[in-house]
Amino acid sequence: MNERSHSLKKIRPQISSAKITENMSNEERFQNQTLRPIIKLQNDLFLFAFQNYIGKRKNAFYELTIQKRLEYIAHAIQKDLKFRNSLKGMVMGQFTIEEYDIYIHNSSALNKRMMNMVIKRIQDQIQFFEKVVLI
Repeated sequence: MNERSHSLKKIRPQISSAKITENMSNEERFQNQTLRPIIKLQNDLFLFAFQNYIGKRKNAFYELTIQKRLEYIAHAIQKDLKFRNSLKGMVMGQFTIEEYDIYIHNSSALNKRMMNMVIKRIQDQIQFFEKVVLI
């Protein structure tokens, strides 16, 4: 393992709930070994990227109900290709060469897993996007 790969893996958080078993699929193994730690590591960046996304769209997000906000998050990540690719880049930039090699052989399925995880992570932290009202 080269120095870059070692450094990348060293800074990733450990996720005790991300179990690896012999009978899991390659995609699930990659998800638990690679994607989960990277997505957790990049959490703050995802939140600020989405906050910027909201601002660039005239803050319409803040006028929505909670349910509509959850749908807005999913729709933004699934349908806005520019934003989606930006988020994918935030994850892929943390791949080692070996992980990237695995990724390119099944990128379609792994992209789906990756984006679903990012959507869920942002939705689970929806309170981050509450506007602070100063009195």
